Amino acid sequence: MKRIFLFIITNLAVVLLLSFVVKVFGFDKLFYRGGGINFGALLGFSFVFGMGGAFISLAMSKWMAKFSTGAQVITNPSNQDERWLVETVSRQARDAGIGMPEVAVYDSPDMNAFATGMSRNSSLVAVSTGLLEQMSRDEVEAVLAHEISHVANGDMVTMTLLQGILNTFVIFISKIVGYMVDKALSSNNNEENQNGNVGFAYYITSFIAEILFGILASIIVMWFSRKREYRADAGSARLVGANKMIRALQRLQMSQPSQLPAQMTALGIAGEKKGGLMELFMSHPHLEDRIAALQQL
Repeated sequence: MKRIFLFIITNLAVVLLLSFVVKVFGFDKLFYRGGGINFGALLGFSFVFGMGGAFISLAMSKWMAKFSTGAQVITNPSNQDERWLVETVSRQARDAGIGMPEVAVYDSPDMNAFATGMSRNSSLVAVSTGLLEQMSRDEVEAVLAHEISHVANGDMVTMTLLQGILNTFVIFISKIVGYMVDKALSSNNNEENQNGNVGFAYYITSFIAEILFGILASIIVMWFSRKREYRADAGSARLVGANKMIRALQRLQMSQPSQLPAQMTALGIAGEKKGGLMELFMSHPHLEDRIAALQQL
């Protein structure tokens, strides 16, 4: 629930910013002229804000990941474990056909790891101290291969494109709903729309609609996130063998809950466990389902 709450709060902030920019600069007059909707202008605006926001998040992903977790990039390995980490990631990156990622370690008691970055050749792979302390090298190798597979599959970019497209339609449809409600409620609707003006009901309705459609969009994003976990598990199996990845997932079943910041939960090796309808908002499949899928390979 914390992640959904943070999503709603973030979405509210985006809506407020959009409403402020639209009103101050008079962009709303471009959308509603002659008593109707200028669909082309509205769609263009929605696309710029929807895709732009998603790609700005992607561009900042490595910096935000390092900042929020305190991850320290290994530039010059200071011990045997760090040397092994860098050499293992280098070998797997070469086998997967991607550029060498930055390798980092962050201090956390849970067994976790994540990968992020702008592209296949500009990425970051980070592991927690808890994972290094509680897993065998074979298991850590499998987890690293899972993260490398995320990078090789282009999951970060694909997720960003999907989020951007959904953002575009959330903004676009929400503003149309707001306009239609405002038109139905406005007593002097014709005069207002002819001048390219909309009433207070427009902002309130589009505000609420964007929250509701945004939650529905997040269900689609989480569905894709669960699918990409299966693909990354299969990628790890190809790089290091299915048995190693199965043992790593079995070890994760004994781990304490993820300590990653809420906005980064979807990037971790294992997500939050939910039941009932809340499974729609899970970024990861259940570990037992992932193990079963690997056993069928």
